[in-house]
Amino acid sequence: MAVKIRLARGGAKKKPFYQVVVADERCPRDGRFIENLGQYDPKQNPPMINLNEVKALEWLKLGAQPTETVRQILRKQGVWAKFKQPEGA
Repeated sequence: MAVKIRLARGGAKKKPFYQVVVADERCPRDGRFIENLGQYDPKQNPPMINLNEVKALEWLKLGAQPTETVRQILRKQGVWAKFKQPEGA
């Protein structure tokens, strides 16, 4: 089972709101997911990002692959740098 960290869309028409979720890559975009890691609202200025860093790092260490958009969100929050950082540093 390949696990992805990706966005699940919510909200009304023309007013998107996203959940950052861990899901099996075979499930549909807004379908079943394993765990909710946070929220992302691109319509606010600046965009609202609320992310559980501890859970995100856990899933990355277990081998979950983030999508390109989620990877950018993780970089912006500093989680990606913590993940790529060597263990001893």
